[in-house]
Amino acid sequence: MSQHSPKQLSLPVYLPDDETFDSYYPASGNDELIEKLQASAKGELCNSLFIFGPEKSGRTHLLHAACAQANELERRTLYVPLGIHASISTDLFEGLESLQLICIDDVDAIAGHPIWEEALFHLYNRINEQQDCQLIVSGCKSPTEAGFSLPDLVSRMQWGLSYQLQPMKDDDKLLALQRRAAMRGLQLSDDVGRFLLNRMARDLRTLFDVLDKLDKASMVHQRKLTIPFIKEMLRL
Repeated sequence: MSQHSPKQLSLPVYLPDDETFDSYYPASGNDELIEKLQASAKGELCNSLFIFGPEKSGRTHLLHAACAQANELERRTLYVPLGIHASISTDLFEGLESLQLICIDDVDAIAGHPIWEEALFHLYNRINEQQDCQLIVSGCKSPTEAGFSLPDLVSRMQWGLSYQLQPMKDDDKLLALQRRAAMRGLQLSDDVGRFLLNRMARDLRTLFDVLDKLDKASMVHQRKLTIPFIKEMLRL
């Protein structure tokens, strides 16, 4: 094992305090996946879990939520977004098996990068030898479709459970927006919510960012979230 402790390695990322399981509205067909993620965060699942779905489908929210739940249980965790692999080193993986939950996001980003693929392969092997280390990995595509060049890594990714994240329908997104608004003390009517869905990009990340902006604007101007107010603030 490397002399480096996971605590000595820093990442230029943070966990949003509002991305938890409570703030996540699951699309139809994702209930079992959520249950498995929660079980993994608690240390009650097999060593590894792989989830895949398109960009902005909620994968990152779910990994943040798993880390948040594990942190509440005082389990040692680390969230690793491999989309920034070019600015970090594979040394990051050394010693991670001593943690209790590791969440690796956007694993597709290292597909075709031999050094990274080999480092992740060895991490899988080390985690498999541990009794109390859970690994959650997410990507846009399944392990066999993501373009990895190391067959043994693909095999390791298939050791545990694998789930495809089902997309949200517009009605699901409306309810998710309304739940998010309620958590901020806002009232979002069906008409206003559907207006946002029709006028903005439909991925939840964009919609939530817009809602955050409107939340701040409503406090500054002491206005309710109405369609005229939204048009004014967003210059629609």
